[in-house]
Amino acid sequence: MVLPSVAVIAGVVLLVPLSPLLIYGWGPLPGFGIAGAGYAVVLGSALTLAVLAWAMWTGRSLARFRPAPLQWRMFADILRVGAVASVNTLQTTLTVAMTTALVARAGGPEAVAGYGTGSRLEYLLVPLVFGLGSPLVALVGTNVGAGQHDRALRIAMLGGAVAFGLTQAVGLAAAAWPPAWLGLFGDDPAMLATGAAYLRAVGPTYGFFGLGLALYFASQGAGRRLWPLVSSVVRTLIAVVGGWLALAMTGSLTWVFVVAVGMVVYGGSLAVLIGSGAWFRGR
Repeated sequence: MVLPSVAVIAGVVLLVPLSPLLIYGWGPLPGFGIAGAGYAVVLGSALTLAVLAWAMWTGRSLARFRPAPLQWRMFADILRVGAVASVNTLQTTLTVAMTTALVARAGGPEAVAGYGTGSRLEYLLVPLVFGLGSPLVALVGTNVGAGQHDRALRIAMLGGAVAFGLTQAVGLAAAAWPPAWLGLFGDDPAMLATGAAYLRAVGPTYGFFGLGLALYFASQGAGRRLWPLVSSVVRTLIAVVGGWLALAMTGSLTWVFVVAVGMVVYGGSLAVLIGSGAWFRGR
């Protein structure tokens, strides 16, 4: 993991000076405005890709390029996991997009700015848990394949507990001091008020989001993707349909943040199901 990690970090380090350079320009180099931020991301990612491709091409990686015919059996194996994973990622984005529309209906542009700024903290939790989720896939999958079901379950629940602790700490800090995050992006009173209301309502449930996300990765390793998918769908329905009903009945923006209930159901239900042995029933 050393070389991939160094490659990713190098791409991010490059992104920091490259972004303002391409946004504002410098000397003979013209500024591209907001599009410059996109160009910087593409260039940083291209650097990471080039380093990793070089490592694979020159044999410095265990994974190496080798000509091989396409095999539909392998496509099926990949998509059996990857297709469900893409649906789960899509649902996370749709949940934020749809609840943003509800907030816009209730509070206007300033409220959208506050909610959008607050909810972006939720997005930042994903790469944090991803760092735990990637090894969980391998560890759980290896132990399930070896018939070590109890050990696989312990690994999954331990990973979920660590993810819960990390994300819950972020959520509680954001709920206790919303301006520490929101103030980085603006000082409009309406934006700050909406963002603070969101963080105080939803922040204390971030741990359940981290827990569910970690167990989603572990379920991939176990080859059991149904329960994470169902839990994710229920979370989306609670957040969107529940938020719409709350807005229709109360007219209050605060009740739109029923998304917090969805997070608790998402993480809590997965923990109960997996902890009770749902993975191994019927095996």
